[in-house]
Amino acid sequence: MAQIIWDGLFVGSFYALIALGYSMVYGIIKLLNFAHGDIYMVGAFIGYTILTSLGGSFQALGLFALILVMMVSMLLTGTIGVIVEKLAYRPLRGAPRLAVLITAVGASFALEYGVAAIASPNPRGFPVRLDGETVFVLGARVTVPQIILMLIAGVLMFALDRYIRKTSTGRAMRAISLDMKGSLLMGVNVNSVISRTFFIGSALAGAAGVMAGAYYGKIDFLMGFIIGLKAFTAAVIGGIGNIRGAMLGGLLLGLVEAFGSELVGGQWRDAFAFAVLILFLTLRPTGILGERVTERV
Repeated sequence: MAQIIWDGLFVGSFYALIALGYSMVYGIIKLLNFAHGDIYMVGAFIGYTILTSLGGSFQALGLFALILVMMVSMLLTGTIGVIVEKLAYRPLRGAPRLAVLITAVGASFALEYGVAAIASPNPRGFPVRLDGETVFVLGARVTVPQIILMLIAGVLMFALDRYIRKTSTGRAMRAISLDMKGSLLMGVNVNSVISRTFFIGSALAGAAGVMAGAYYGKIDFLMGFIIGLKAFTAAVIGGIGNIRGAMLGGLLLGLVEAFGSELVGGQWRDAFAFAVLILFLTLRPTGILGERVTERV
């Protein structure tokens, strides 16, 4: 039991990091950014490119090298997220939602097959693998790399929560999510805040991509597709648009997958996760921490 819970929380921490980007963007401009999972993939390839370019002496630094590469990847993926927002989404901000949704799918394919064209579609082995000792905690087999990666994910999520709740930019984000036109009239630079939102969400996805590459050891240009859908599921479970809900939803989805794999087999893991998505959309579409919104007529 303890092993199942640990495995679920570990995978859920990746889902939570990526789900934050979905929730932040949806909470502010009501956009389902389906290109977000591919930002995660781009982050993994950026990490791969940097590590292979710098050579074995840098790779030998292990965790320190990985953290440095992760920071660079966060900066670059955040910038890519801002570029996608400016080119693909900002011109359509007043357009029907279906047009924006189709554009998001197009942006996703552009990132996927752009990386495939540049880096080739073949899977790549990640240059740095986190190896470490195994310890037993309450009967669960836990590795040191798992602990390190979960700590990094926890620090990033905690820092984002403090940023949203304690800074002036965070207050501007919350104001825009409540009333964009009112915020504009009150002097809030809406475009700047939205760009910053895309930067932060994309940077977190890039960090998750580097962490996943270092842990699983393999990356490919389609790796963001399924995990992007899983992160969207996590955001829906927690309450899309709610930052803490995205964190909770990611961890819960990881636990659901872990217990589902134990009960019905690992080959049914994805089906089990998406069945939970359908269940939540049917019974509680606002999610666990989401609030019901009454539309004014």
